[in-house]
Amino acid sequence: MTKESLTAREVEDRLPALPEWTVEYGKLTRTYRLADHFAAAAMVLHVARIQEELNHHSDLTLGYNTVDVAVNSHDVGGITDRDFDLAARVEEIAPAHGAE
Repeated sequence: MTKESLTAREVEDRLPALPEWTVEYGKLTRTYRLADHFAAAAMVLHVARIQEELNHHSDLTLGYNTVDVAVNSHDVGGITDRDFDLAARVEEIAPAHGAE
């Protein structure tokens, strides 16, 4: 897997595979809404486990019933394949937490 930043066009072409994700301030971002604070906290822990597995970490913000995810590759200063892989893994687990 390349450690080079994707071009703006490459990012734009890949975004449709991640509905609800956008690019803000050079990061892939998404806000998930959950039933309550406990559900949101559980999802944060699940995402943290995935990040450790991938050795790639996003910014996670826990709200009362929300989880904000923002990811880019700091080491290359942009969005990479690794960021899309992490976002896809988060998308896979989100329904199990009741996230919308």
